[in-house]
Amino acid sequence: MRIWGKLLGVFFGLMFGGVFGALLGLWLGHRFDKAVGGSFGFSYGNGKLVQQEFLFSTFAVLGHIAKSKGVVTQHEIQVASLLMDKMGLQGEVRRQAQDAFRQGKDPDFPLDEQVARFVKSAGGRWDLSQMFMEIQLQGVFADGVVDASERALLQRVAKGLGFSERQLESMISRWEAELKFRQHYNQNYTHQQRAQASTQQLQEAYQILGVDSQDSDQQVKRAYRKLMSQHHPDKLVAKGLPPEMMELAKQRTQDIQQAYECIKQHRKNL
Repeated sequence: MRIWGKLLGVFFGLMFGGVFGALLGLWLGHRFDKAVGGSFGFSYGNGKLVQQEFLFSTFAVLGHIAKSKGVVTQHEIQVASLLMDKMGLQGEVRRQAQDAFRQGKDPDFPLDEQVARFVKSAGGRWDLSQMFMEIQLQGVFADGVVDASERALLQRVAKGLGFSERQLESMISRWEAELKFRQHYNQNYTHQQRAQASTQQLQEAYQILGVDSQDSDQQVKRAYRKLMSQHHPDKLVAKGLPPEMMELAKQRTQDIQQAYECIKQHRKNL
């Protein structure tokens, strides 16, 4: 929480201007905190720095995890390229992303140090770290399988970001459900297949929201609103997500919205 500017503003304002000075100091301190991110000078959590670090770290870590099986497949390269396409990366920015992916494939790539740099640049913001982790999962699930070497690296990345093993497993479960949910949502079925898919979709929808079918309507609503807030594209960009990654955040919110609508149709009273 950003409070140092407020505290100092109130202190000096009270010292020199009484109650009125304290109020003025509080306002000025608030503006200071907002501008510099709560530190005494340089802020790691604002501006271009975190966006640049986010982009580099994203593709470097993707490259490192892709290399974990020994050989980076053409499919994994295509996934990285598709991510760049979704983000609209062109020219020099795209070349930087491609270079980061190549650097990540180096056996001596300092994975833990790079994750630590990202965390520092992002100011430890949990929602940015969550988005970063979800993008890594998107890359890993490109071939539909998470092998032991990939899982081991995902655990290292998650630990570096401050996530527990249980939280990582929850993210993996949600992402698996999300991929299946999209597939069911976009496919055409016979009447019988549609009924089976509907049942599976409902189970997947609950997994996407991180709730259980036995949870109350209020718990489902709360989980939905929390996820929508965490993945709101404009909020994430304001906190340091590169604008190029807005489309990825939008896709997440669409999936969350569709999962919630699926549950609403089943419960009818949400």
